[in-house]
Amino acid sequence: MVLVGPSGCGKTSALRMVAGLEQISAGTLRFGDRVVNEVPPRQRDVAMVFQNYALYPHLTVAQNIAFALENRKIPKAERERRVREAASILGLTPMLGRRPRQLSGGQRQRVAMGRAIVREPAIFLMDEPL
Repeated sequence: MVLVGPSGCGKTSALRMVAGLEQISAGTLRFGDRVVNEVPPRQRDVAMVFQNYALYPHLTVAQNIAFALENRKIPKAERERRVREAASILGLTPMLGRRPRQLSGGQRQRVAMGRAIVREPAIFLMDEPL
């Protein structure tokens, strides 16, 4: 699904509600047959790519991509495999050792997308990803 509309019409707010980052004031949000209004963000199996990248400046590209996997205690070999695979898909392999400040805006956005991809979520939410 794609949400399109003028600036300020609520696209980002809608995505944040789906992700569980904003409270839903009325209605029911379903993922398939599952009502998720009261489900915490961590349990929704959603990855969101923000417009502002939301990268950690002190971490390398590889560390930024692997961050959520490390928090979820994914074994190191599996983390590294997923990071390599995402980096290859996104053309980031030569940049894995760089920090975000050393990247262009487009490269930073691809790092943010890589961080979402490695989580292998059921739903991807992208707020102006390109």
